[in-house]
Amino acid sequence: MAGPPNVRRPATLASLAAELGVSRTTVSNAYNRPDQLSAPLRARVLEAARRLGYPGPDPVARSLRTRKAGAVGLLLTEALSYAFRDPAATGFLEGLALACEQAGQGLLLVPVSPEQADVTAVHQAGVDGFVVYSVREDDPHFLAVLERPVPTVVCDQPTGVEGVDRVGVDDRAGMLALTRHLTGLGHRRVGVLCMRLAAGHHDGPASLDRQATATYPVQRDRLAGIRDGLAEVGVAWADVPVHERFEHSVDAGQDAAAALLAEHPDITALVCTSDILALGALRHASDRGLNVPDQLTITGFDGVPEAERAGLTTVRQPVLEKGRVAGELLLERGDRNRPRRVTLPTELVVGTSSGRPRVEERFFSGW
Repeated sequence: MAGPPNVRRPATLASLAAELGVSRTTVSNAYNRPDQLSAPLRARVLEAARRLGYPGPDPVARSLRTRKAGAVGLLLTEALSYAFRDPAATGFLEGLALACEQAGQGLLLVPVSPEQADVTAVHQAGVDGFVVYSVREDDPHFLAVLERPVPTVVCDQPTGVEGVDRVGVDDRAGMLALTRHLTGLGHRRVGVLCMRLAAGHHDGPASLDRQATATYPVQRDRLAGIRDGLAEVGVAWADVPVHERFEHSVDAGQDAAAALLAEHPDITALVCTSDILALGALRHASDRGLNVPDQLTITGFDGVPEAERAGLTTVRQPVLEKGRVAGELLLERGDRNRPRRVTLPTELVVGTSSGRPRVEERFFSGW
């Protein structure tokens, strides 16, 4: 029986250089430093590489030699699909990708579970720096990032970390402006739906103690903005029901709205700390036949496209710009050794989902 036919081995950098009668540096420059070659010479090298089956320089070997991975790591303490399912995360990701594209850098998603402490993915990520997207203060994956000798930029949270750049918005002020809008309409009986406040899977009422010990600063600040606005008109925060959901989804918002309104049917305004939860609340109102805003006002926070289409009153934040700025802070750091804090503006968007409270509430409020 005849043996297998001879299989031609792929060319190497050295064999390609010999074939072309040029130095190995010339071949390397065709891939890594094209500005060092004339256009015709580079085209000749690349054509010969294609013909001879040369795959190009080994990226692993090159990264070991240069100590550069050529990629930014995005730490996302959620399932990978979350980055493409949540509109605010998607907008942020687009902005970050634009910054990486402009700088000729790759982008590596490092998704990890918020319920697991395994930090192997962070330790093994071949990146030149990290952008951390909205994680809790005591998250073990974030602490693992800080152990890496690479620059880091935090988006949104945690806040106040020494030696780390941060980009975000003033969540407290944004929510205060929205709450003043509601109190100006006459609302006093207010309920709140919020995203997860701390580690551990918790769905249901969030006690004052749980709110006080929240390890997600964004949620803590948004709740504080609502509290500040209600305090201005004499509403005690202890009388305001707050329901928390671990999952950030429309279904979770629908379920939370159903639970809160079943317990507090006198509520006239439902303030949600994200548009996604608010969209779920709108769905629940529709299912129950509640007219929004005549019978129930519903508001959100983020300003995602779906909220705009639904006519949601919300606080719009520049999510794409946050991603772009985060990327630029990391990629254009240079020799800067002092951290920067960038606070982007928010905008109150008054939609059709907010209106004056129903008649009995107006009487209760004294007008």
